[in-house]
Amino acid sequence: MTLRLKTLVATLAATTVLATSAFAGTLVINTDTSDPAPKAAFQAAIDGFKAENPDVTVEWNLFDHEGYKTSIRNFLTADAPDLANWYAGNRMLPYVNAGLFEDITDLWNSEGMNESLASSEGSMTIDGKIWGVPYTYYQWGVYYRKDIFADLGIDVPTNWADFKAAGATLNENGVKPITIGSKYLWTTGGVFDYLNMRTNGYDFHMALTRGEIAWTDDRVRATFANWKELLDAGFWIDNHASMSWQEALAPMVQGDAAMYVMGNFAVAPLREAGLTDDQLGFFQFPMINEAAGMGEEAPTDTIHIPANAKNKVDAKRFLAYLARADVQTAMNATLGQLPINKDSTVSDDKFLVAGQSMLSGTTDGIAQFFDRDATAEMASAGMEGFQEFMVKPERLDAILERLEKVRAKAY
Repeated sequence: MTLRLKTLVATLAATTVLATSAFAGTLVINTDTSDPAPKAAFQAAIDGFKAENPDVTVEWNLFDHEGYKTSIRNFLTADAPDLANWYAGNRMLPYVNAGLFEDITDLWNSEGMNESLASSEGSMTIDGKIWGVPYTYYQWGVYYRKDIFADLGIDVPTNWADFKAAGATLNENGVKPITIGSKYLWTTGGVFDYLNMRTNGYDFHMALTRGEIAWTDDRVRATFANWKELLDAGFWIDNHASMSWQEALAPMVQGDAAMYVMGNFAVAPLREAGLTDDQLGFFQFPMINEAAGMGEEAPTDTIHIPANAKNKVDAKRFLAYLARADVQTAMNATLGQLPINKDSTVSDDKFLVAGQSMLSGTTDGIAQFFDRDATAEMASAGMEGFQEFMVKPERLDAILERLEKVRAKAY
Protein backbone atom coordinates (compact mmCIF):
# COMPACT_ATOMS: atom_id res chain seq x y z
CA MET A 1 0.00 0.00 0.00
CA THR A 2 2.11 2.87 -1.30
CA LEU A 3 0.23 5.66 0.47
CA ARG A 4 1.12 4.16 3.80
CA LEU A 5 4.20 5.45 5.54
CA LYS A 6 5.49 3.18 8.24
CA THR A 7 6.69 5.70 10.76
CA LEU A 8 7.20 3.60 13.82
CA VAL A 9 7.95 0.01 14.61
CA ALA A 10 8.87 -0.18 18.25
CA THR A 11 8.79 -2.52 21.17
CA LEU A 12 6.38 -1.02 23.65
CA ALA A 13 6.66 -1.33 27.31
CA ALA A 14 4.83 -1.79 30.54
CA THR A 15 2.10 -3.10 32.68
CA THR A 16 -1.34 -3.10 31.17
CA VAL A 17 -4.07 -0.63 32.07
CA LEU A 18 -6.52 -3.46 31.80
CA ALA A 19 -6.07 -6.70 33.65
CA THR A 20 -2.75 -8.22 32.71
CA SER A 21 -3.28 -10.39 29.68
CA ALA A 22 -1.47 -13.52 28.75
CA PHE A 23 -1.89 -12.44 25.15
CA ALA A 24 0.65 -9.97 23.84
CA GLY A 25 1.99 -9.47 20.39
CA THR A 26 2.09 -6.94 17.59
CA LEU A 27 -0.43 -4.12 17.73
CA VAL A 28 -1.03 -2.53 14.32
CA ILE A 29 -2.38 1.04 14.32
CA ASN A 30 -3.46 2.91 11.17
CA THR A 31 -4.04 6.68 11.37
CA ASP A 32 -4.12 9.72 9.11
CA THR A 33 -2.67 12.00 11.78
CA SER A 34 0.04 13.20 9.41
CA ASP A 35 -0.05 16.95 10.10
CA PRO A 36 2.69 18.09 12.50
CA ALA A 37 0.64 18.54 15.70
CA PRO A 38 -1.49 15.37 15.40
CA LYS A 39 1.59 13.38 14.42
CA ALA A 40 3.49 14.63 17.46
CA ALA A 41 0.52 13.97 19.74
CA PHE A 42 0.17 10.37 18.55
CA GLN A 43 3.92 9.83 18.74
CA ALA A 44 3.91 10.91 22.38
CA ALA A 45 0.87 8.75 23.15
CA ILE A 46 2.53 5.70 21.63
CA ASP A 47 5.72 6.44 23.53
CA GLY A 48 3.71 6.65 26.74
CA PHE A 49 2.01 3.36 26.00
CA LYS A 50 5.47 1.96 25.32
CA ALA A 51 6.62 2.97 28.77
CA GLU A 52 3.77 1.02 30.35
CA ASN A 53 3.51 -2.05 28.11
CA PRO A 54 6.86 -3.72 27.37
CA ASP A 55 5.18 -6.90 26.16
CA VAL A 56 3.54 -5.32 23.10
CA THR A 57 5.14 -4.41 19.79
CA VAL A 58 3.44 -1.53 18.00
CA GLU A 59 3.45 -1.00 14.27
CA TRP A 60 2.14 2.47 13.40
CA ASN A 61 1.12 3.05 9.78
CA LEU A 62 0.72 6.75 9.01
CA PHE A 63 -1.34 7.79 5.98
CA ASP A 64 -1.90 11.15 4.34
CA HIS A 65 -5.48 12.39 4.67
CA GLU A 66 -6.71 11.73 1.14
CA GLY A 67 -4.99 8.36 0.97
CA TYR A 68 -6.67 7.34 4.20
CA LYS A 69 -10.15 8.26 2.94
CA THR A 70 -9.74 6.05 -0.10
CA SER A 71 -8.00 3.21 1.74
CA ILE A 72 -9.93 2.76 4.98
CA ARG A 73 -12.77 0.61 3.66
CA ASN A 74 -10.30 -1.61 1.78
CA PHE A 75 -8.01 -2.20 4.73
CA LEU A 76 -10.90 -2.69 7.16
CA THR A 77 -12.16 -5.44 4.88
CA ALA A 78 -9.04 -7.12 3.53
CA ASP A 79 -6.07 -6.31 5.77
CA ALA A 80 -7.45 -4.92 9.01
CA PRO A 81 -5.16 -3.26 11.54
CA ASP A 82 -5.91 -3.60 15.23
CA LEU A 83 -6.82 0.08 15.60
CA ALA A 84 -7.86 2.78 13.15
CA ASN A 85 -8.73 6.41 13.72
CA TRP A 86 -11.89 7.97 12.33
CA TYR A 87 -14.73 10.28 13.43
CA ALA A 88 -17.77 10.15 15.68
CA GLY A 89 -21.47 10.35 14.86
CA ASN A 90 -22.87 9.52 11.46
CA ARG A 91 -19.38 9.38 9.91
CA MET A 92 -18.84 6.00 11.57
CA LEU A 93 -22.31 4.73 10.65
CA PRO A 94 -21.36 3.10 7.29
CA TYR A 95 -18.60 1.07 8.95
CA VAL A 96 -20.85 0.05 11.83
CA ASN A 97 -23.62 -0.98 9.44
CA ALA A 98 -21.13 -2.93 7.32
CA GLY A 99 -19.92 -4.83 10.39
CA LEU A 100 -16.40 -3.38 10.11
CA PHE A 101 -16.10 -1.76 13.58
CA GLU A 102 -16.07 -3.72 16.84
CA ASP A 103 -18.62 -3.07 19.58
CA ILE A 104 -16.63 -1.96 22.66
CA THR A 105 -19.51 -1.28 25.04
CA ASP A 106 -17.91 -3.75 27.46
CA LEU A 107 -14.71 -1.67 27.58
CA TRP A 108 -16.66 1.52 28.28
CA ASN A 109 -18.43 -0.23 31.15
CA SER A 110 -15.33 -1.81 32.67
CA GLU A 111 -13.21 1.34 32.43
CA GLY A 112 -15.87 3.78 33.62
CA MET A 113 -15.88 5.68 30.32
CA ASN A 114 -19.62 6.23 30.63
CA GLU A 115 -18.68 8.80 33.27
CA SER A 116 -15.27 10.03 32.17
CA LEU A 117 -16.23 10.41 28.48
CA ALA A 118 -19.92 11.10 29.11
CA SER A 119 -20.15 14.19 26.88
CA SER A 120 -19.36 12.07 23.80
CA GLU A 121 -21.19 8.87 24.67
CA GLY A 122 -24.15 9.83 22.50
CA SER A 123 -22.01 10.55 19.45
CA MET A 124 -20.19 7.22 19.90
CA THR A 125 -23.40 5.20 20.21
CA ILE A 126 -25.30 3.52 17.38
CA ASP A 127 -28.12 1.04 18.02
CA GLY A 128 -27.44 1.17 21.74
CA LYS A 129 -23.81 0.05 21.37
CA ILE A 130 -20.56 2.01 21.62
CA TRP A 131 -18.10 1.73 18.75
CA GLY A 132 -14.89 3.56 19.65
CA VAL A 133 -13.04 5.93 21.95
CA PRO A 134 -12.99 9.71 21.37
CA TYR A 135 -9.81 11.55 22.28
CA THR A 136 -10.12 15.14 21.04
CA TYR A 137 -12.66 17.71 19.94
CA TYR A 138 -12.98 21.47 19.62
CA GLN A 139 -15.90 23.74 20.28
CA TRP A 140 -18.03 25.82 18.01
CA GLY A 141 -20.08 28.72 19.28
CA VAL A 142 -20.34 32.49 19.05
CA TYR A 143 -17.14 34.55 19.16
CA TYR A 144 -17.88 38.20 19.82
CA ARG A 145 -16.43 41.64 20.37
CA LYS A 146 -16.67 42.10 24.14
CA ASP A 147 -15.69 45.76 23.89
CA ILE A 148 -18.46 46.56 21.40
CA PHE A 149 -21.04 44.74 23.52
CA ALA A 150 -19.86 46.66 26.59
CA ASP A 151 -19.89 50.03 24.83
CA LEU A 152 -23.48 49.47 23.68
CA GLY A 153 -24.69 48.00 26.97
CA ILE A 154 -25.40 44.55 25.48
CA ASP A 155 -25.37 41.56 27.81
CA VAL A 156 -24.40 38.15 26.49
CA PRO A 157 -27.66 36.67 25.15
CA THR A 158 -28.78 33.31 26.46
CA ASN A 159 -32.12 33.04 24.66
CA TRP A 160 -33.63 33.81 21.26
CA ALA A 161 -35.36 37.04 22.27
CA ASP A 162 -32.19 38.47 23.80
CA PHE A 163 -30.13 37.37 20.79
CA LYS A 164 -32.45 39.20 18.40
CA ALA A 165 -32.51 42.24 20.68
CA ALA A 166 -28.71 42.32 20.74
CA GLY A 167 -28.69 42.25 16.95
CA ALA A 168 -31.17 45.11 16.79
CA THR A 169 -29.02 47.24 19.08
CA LEU A 170 -25.94 46.52 17.00
CA ASN A 171 -27.70 47.41 13.76
CA GLU A 172 -29.04 50.63 15.28
CA ASN A 173 -25.46 51.61 16.01
CA GLY A 174 -24.06 50.80 12.57
CA VAL A 175 -22.53 47.42 13.47
CA LYS A 176 -23.58 44.27 11.64
CA PRO A 177 -24.46 41.58 14.18
CA ILE A 178 -22.70 38.62 12.50
CA THR A 179 -19.90 38.18 10.01
CA ILE A 180 -19.64 35.11 7.79
CA GLY A 181 -17.78 34.12 4.65
CA SER A 182 -19.92 31.67 2.68
CA LYS A 183 -17.87 31.51 -0.52
CA TYR A 184 -16.78 27.95 0.23
CA LEU A 185 -20.19 27.01 1.67
CA TRP A 186 -19.16 25.04 4.77
CA THR A 187 -19.56 27.96 7.18
CA THR A 188 -23.28 27.92 6.46
CA GLY A 189 -23.38 24.35 7.73
CA GLY A 190 -22.40 25.52 11.20
CA VAL A 191 -25.18 28.11 11.25
CA PHE A 192 -27.74 25.55 10.07
CA ASP A 193 -26.61 22.97 12.61
CA TYR A 194 -27.07 25.35 15.53
CA LEU A 195 -30.41 26.69 14.33
CA ASN A 196 -31.72 23.18 13.70
CA MET A 197 -30.51 21.74 17.01
CA ARG A 198 -31.90 24.74 18.91
CA THR A 199 -35.23 24.48 17.05
CA ASN A 200 -35.72 20.70 16.93
CA GLY A 201 -33.08 19.08 19.13
CA TYR A 202 -30.01 16.91 18.61
CA ASP A 203 -31.88 13.66 17.89
CA PHE A 204 -33.94 15.29 15.16
CA HIS A 205 -30.84 16.87 13.67
CA MET A 206 -29.00 13.56 13.53
CA ALA A 207 -32.02 11.80 12.03
CA LEU A 208 -32.19 14.49 9.35
CA THR A 209 -28.52 14.10 8.47
CA ARG A 210 -28.98 10.30 8.35
CA GLY A 211 -31.62 10.81 5.69
CA GLU A 212 -34.52 9.66 7.86
CA ILE A 213 -36.52 12.90 7.68
CA ALA A 214 -37.75 14.77 4.61
CA TRP A 215 -36.31 18.20 3.95
CA THR A 216 -39.86 19.38 3.26
CA ASP A 217 -40.93 18.41 6.80
CA ASP A 218 -42.60 21.26 8.71
CA ARG A 219 -39.98 20.95 11.47
CA VAL A 220 -37.21 21.66 8.96
CA ARG A 221 -39.23 24.63 7.74
CA ALA A 222 -39.37 25.85 11.35
CA THR A 223 -35.58 25.95 11.39
CA PHE A 224 -35.50 28.02 8.23
CA ALA A 225 -38.22 30.29 9.63
CA ASN A 226 -35.95 31.09 12.57
CA TRP A 227 -33.06 31.67 10.17
CA LYS A 228 -35.23 34.01 8.09
CA GLU A 229 -36.03 36.08 11.19
CA LEU A 230 -32.33 36.88 11.43
CA LEU A 231 -31.99 37.48 7.70
CA ASP A 232 -34.97 39.86 7.71
CA ALA A 233 -33.41 41.69 10.66
CA GLY A 234 -30.18 42.25 8.72
CA PHE A 235 -28.01 40.07 10.94
CA TRP A 236 -25.31 39.16 8.40
CA ILE A 237 -22.73 41.22 6.58
CA ASP A 238 -23.28 42.06 2.93
CA ASN A 239 -21.47 40.21 0.12
CA HIS A 240 -20.62 37.21 2.29
CA ALA A 241 -20.99 34.85 -0.70
CA SER A 242 -17.83 36.37 -2.19
CA MET A 243 -15.76 35.96 0.99
CA SER A 244 -13.83 33.06 2.51
CA TRP A 245 -14.05 32.42 6.22
CA GLN A 246 -10.66 34.09 6.70
CA GLU A 247 -11.70 37.16 4.73
CA ALA A 248 -14.79 37.39 6.92
CA LEU A 249 -12.56 37.91 9.96
CA ALA A 250 -11.78 41.45 8.81
CA PRO A 251 -15.20 42.99 9.57
CA MET A 252 -14.97 41.66 13.12
CA VAL A 253 -11.41 42.89 13.58
CA GLN A 254 -12.35 46.31 12.20
CA GLY A 255 -15.43 46.58 14.40
CA ASP A 256 -17.88 46.49 11.49
CA ALA A 257 -19.39 43.23 12.80
CA ALA A 258 -19.65 41.98 16.36
CA MET A 259 -20.13 38.19 16.22
CA TYR A 260 -18.96 35.13 14.30
CA VAL A 261 -20.52 31.64 14.53
CA MET A 262 -17.35 29.64 14.15
CA GLY A 263 -15.00 26.99 15.51
CA ASN A 264 -12.22 27.68 17.98
CA PHE A 265 -9.62 27.65 15.20
CA ALA A 266 -10.72 31.24 14.45
CA VAL A 267 -9.18 32.52 17.68
CA ALA A 268 -5.55 32.40 16.52
CA PRO A 269 -6.08 34.49 13.35
CA LEU A 270 -8.26 36.97 15.26
CA ARG A 271 -5.47 37.43 17.78
CA GLU A 272 -2.87 37.67 15.04
CA ALA A 273 -4.97 40.39 13.40
CA GLY A 274 -4.69 42.48 16.56
CA LEU A 275 -7.67 41.66 18.78
CA THR A 276 -6.78 41.23 22.44
CA ASP A 277 -8.46 38.86 24.85
CA ASP A 278 -10.03 41.91 26.48
CA GLN A 279 -11.77 42.59 23.17
CA LEU A 280 -12.64 39.02 22.20
CA GLY A 281 -15.09 36.74 23.99
CA PHE A 282 -17.08 33.53 23.50
CA PHE A 283 -20.58 32.40 24.35
CA GLN A 284 -22.79 29.37 23.77
CA PHE A 285 -25.27 29.69 20.91
CA PRO A 286 -28.47 30.84 22.64
CA MET A 287 -31.50 28.70 23.39
CA ILE A 288 -34.43 28.97 20.98
CA ASN A 289 -36.77 26.20 22.11
CA GLU A 290 -36.28 24.93 25.65
CA ALA A 291 -37.68 21.52 24.72
CA ALA A 292 -35.01 21.14 22.02
CA GLY A 293 -32.19 21.48 24.53
CA MET A 294 -28.67 22.75 23.98
CA GLY A 295 -26.91 20.28 21.71
CA GLU A 296 -23.44 21.40 20.69
CA GLU A 297 -21.19 21.31 17.66
CA ALA A 298 -17.81 19.74 18.40
CA PRO A 299 -16.11 17.71 15.65
CA THR A 300 -14.65 14.69 17.42
CA ASP A 301 -11.71 12.48 16.46
CA THR A 302 -11.94 8.85 17.48
CA ILE A 303 -10.15 5.52 17.33
CA HIS A 304 -11.78 2.14 16.69
CA ILE A 305 -11.07 -1.57 16.74
CA PRO A 306 -11.83 -3.08 13.32
CA ALA A 307 -14.06 -6.13 13.50
CA ASN A 308 -11.39 -8.09 11.61
CA ALA A 309 -8.52 -7.05 13.89
CA LYS A 310 -6.14 -9.83 14.90
CA ASN A 311 -5.06 -8.44 18.29
CA LYS A 312 -8.20 -7.12 19.97
CA VAL A 313 -6.87 -7.75 23.48
CA ASP A 314 -3.98 -5.30 23.14
CA ALA A 315 -6.16 -2.95 21.11
CA LYS A 316 -8.44 -2.64 24.13
CA ARG A 317 -5.43 -2.02 26.34
CA PHE A 318 -4.42 0.87 24.10
CA LEU A 319 -7.96 2.30 24.05
CA ALA A 320 -8.18 2.19 27.83
CA TYR A 321 -4.86 4.03 27.95
CA LEU A 322 -6.00 6.61 25.39
CA ALA A 323 -9.18 7.32 27.36
CA ARG A 324 -7.29 8.27 30.53
CA ALA A 325 -7.41 11.85 31.78
CA ASP A 326 -3.63 12.29 31.89
CA VAL A 327 -3.14 10.92 28.38
CA GLN A 328 -5.87 13.12 26.90
CA THR A 329 -4.49 16.15 28.75
CA ALA A 330 -1.06 15.63 27.18
CA MET A 331 -2.36 14.87 23.69
CA ASN A 332 -4.59 17.91 23.57
CA ALA A 333 -1.91 20.21 24.90
CA THR A 334 0.00 19.30 21.74
CA LEU A 335 -3.09 19.48 19.51
CA GLY A 336 -4.28 22.80 20.95
CA GLN A 337 -7.74 21.26 21.30
CA LEU A 338 -9.95 19.86 24.04
CA PRO A 339 -9.82 16.49 25.79
CA ILE A 340 -13.07 14.57 26.13
CA ASN A 341 -12.23 13.09 29.55
CA LYS A 342 -13.97 15.30 32.10
CA ASP A 343 -11.07 14.93 34.55
CA SER A 344 -8.48 16.14 32.05
CA THR A 345 -7.09 19.64 32.32
CA VAL A 346 -6.54 22.30 29.68
CA SER A 347 -4.17 25.22 29.45
CA ASP A 348 -5.18 28.57 30.90
CA ASP A 349 -6.18 29.83 27.44
CA LYS A 350 -9.59 31.32 28.19
CA PHE A 351 -11.22 29.97 25.04
CA LEU A 352 -10.10 26.41 25.72
CA VAL A 353 -11.29 26.78 29.31
CA ALA A 354 -14.68 28.04 28.10
CA GLY A 355 -14.95 25.23 25.56
CA GLN A 356 -14.03 22.57 28.09
CA SER A 357 -16.58 23.90 30.56
CA MET A 358 -19.32 24.01 27.94
CA LEU A 359 -18.69 20.64 26.31
CA SER A 360 -17.91 18.59 29.41
CA GLY A 361 -21.27 19.65 30.82
CA THR A 362 -23.21 18.92 27.65
CA THR A 363 -25.97 16.34 28.08
CA ASP A 364 -28.08 17.19 25.02
CA GLY A 365 -25.78 15.69 22.39
CA ILE A 366 -22.74 16.69 20.35
CA ALA A 367 -23.02 16.98 16.58
CA GLN A 368 -20.00 16.55 14.34
CA PHE A 369 -20.71 19.31 11.78
CA PHE A 370 -23.03 19.08 8.80
CA ASP A 371 -20.46 17.78 6.31
CA ARG A 372 -19.42 15.02 8.72
CA ASP A 373 -22.90 14.01 9.83
CA ALA A 374 -24.49 13.96 6.36
CA THR A 375 -23.32 11.90 3.39
CA ALA A 376 -20.95 13.68 1.01
CA GLU A 377 -23.65 14.13 -1.62
CA MET A 378 -26.20 15.43 0.87
CA ALA A 379 -23.67 17.69 2.57
CA SER A 380 -22.64 19.30 -0.71
CA ALA A 381 -26.20 19.91 -1.83
CA GLY A 382 -27.26 21.03 1.62
CA MET A 383 -24.59 23.67 2.01
CA GLU A 384 -25.23 24.97 -1.50
CA GLY A 385 -28.85 25.34 -0.47
CA PHE A 386 -27.96 27.08 2.80
CA GLN A 387 -25.86 29.68 1.03
CA GLU A 388 -28.57 30.22 -1.58
CA PHE A 389 -31.14 30.69 1.18
CA MET A 390 -28.97 33.30 2.89
CA VAL A 391 -28.80 35.29 -0.37
CA LYS A 392 -32.30 34.56 -1.71
CA PRO A 393 -34.56 33.41 1.14
CA GLU A 394 -37.60 33.69 -1.10
CA ARG A 395 -36.36 30.54 -2.88
CA LEU A 396 -36.89 28.35 0.18
CA ASP A 397 -39.56 26.09 -1.34
CA ALA A 398 -37.43 25.32 -4.39
CA ILE A 399 -34.36 24.76 -2.21
CA LEU A 400 -36.12 22.28 0.07
CA GLU A 401 -37.68 20.41 -2.84
CA ARG A 402 -34.24 20.11 -4.44
CA LEU A 403 -32.71 18.85 -1.18
CA GLU A 404 -35.48 16.32 -0.80
CA LYS A 405 -34.69 14.91 -4.26
CA VAL A 406 -31.04 14.59 -3.26
CA ARG A 407 -32.02 12.83 -0.02
CA ALA A 408 -34.10 10.31 -1.98
CA LYS A 409 -31.04 9.44 -4.09
CA ALA A 410 -28.31 9.67 -1.46
CA TYR A 411 -29.75 7.36 1.21
